Amino acid sequence: HQPSTIAAGRLWNNSCYFCRATMTMTPTATNSDSAPSSCASQGLVTKQNQVASSSSSNELNSNNDENQDSSNSNQPSNNNITNSIQNHRQYAPFARPNLQKEVIKGVLRKKLAKQRHLVMKEAIDPSYLDQLFPQMLQLFSPQTVNYNGGIGQVPEWKISCYLEVMPGGVPTADPNNELKSLFDPLLATCNHIFVDWYRQQHACNKPGLRIPQVVGCERIMTFITRYTPTPGEQALLKHVDGAGKVDGSIVVALPMDRWSGPNLEFEGGGLTFWDGKQENEIHYDTRSGDLALIDRAVWHQANPITKGTRWALVIFYKVIRQDAEEPKQS
Repeated sequence: HQPSTIAAGRLWNNSCYFCRATMTMTPTATNSDSAPSSCASQGLVTKQNQVASSSSSNELNSNNDENQDSSNSNQPSNNNITNSIQNHRQYAPFARPNLQKEVIKGVLRKKLAKQRHLVMKEAIDPSYLDQLFPQMLQLFSPQTVNYNGGIGQVPEWKISCYLEVMPGGVPTADPNNELKSLFDPLLATCNHIFVDWYRQQHACNKPGLRIPQVVGCERIMTFITRYTPTPGEQALLKHVDGAGKVDGSIVVALPMDRWSGPNLEFEGGGLTFWDGKQENEIHYDTRSGDLALIDRAVWHQANPITKGTRWALVIFYKVIRQDAEEPKQS
């Protein structure tokens, strides 16, 4: 412990700084050896955009983001899998500037309220989604799925088109690959956003408890849903995603349909969550580009619409964790 002296209204010489952000009162030195492993092992994102890895002790920061090499080549190569040793610079241009910082601040506010979801307004540029929409309309082809016990009180679900499905063809053996290709850039950016959010949401929740570091994520199901006022198609009532068997999910609100004809703008809709210590009911009026991040087994619903059509992109995720055990010596 080697304290540095700084002037912060008065002289302060009690602290030893192991990482440094850009501040008007910048500490004169840093001691990187003092970084607490409990936070580093959780991949806590700091203000200087560092991502710490407890296994390799490598640092990527804003001055060294070109230094990534092929050290992660042993990760699966599927394009629905994202390695988390990446920072906000890899968000696509259609993601709102400074989105990563806003996600971190949003998580801190939600944690104070004991809540495990986050809704970001216009996280994705609505004009970018407008560009995708006409071709999406042409490619969209809903598939009928019969869920055991129903989904959101609807036994026969027929308003979603599946872009990616679980192994074994669940819930359908015929995903729409053309539609997936159209959305690939958005899906990749959603992966980065999800990893940043999930690592922050689950970082250092229990002092002294070492949880294997989240090193990436895998999309295990992706689909686009079209809600209409028709009975059975107007909502997805109170439910948990993947019957609570997924680690988290993202919902992206897509544009209103202004291309198929007049008077198709929807009325009603939005999202409702039951979250927090008292499971308070929280409503959001979501519009094009809004993005919801949902932790495992958080109750929520897509609210009923009474007019027009409402579109949403939904992604279910599994997180990839670093093996907590050290490899055995042969």
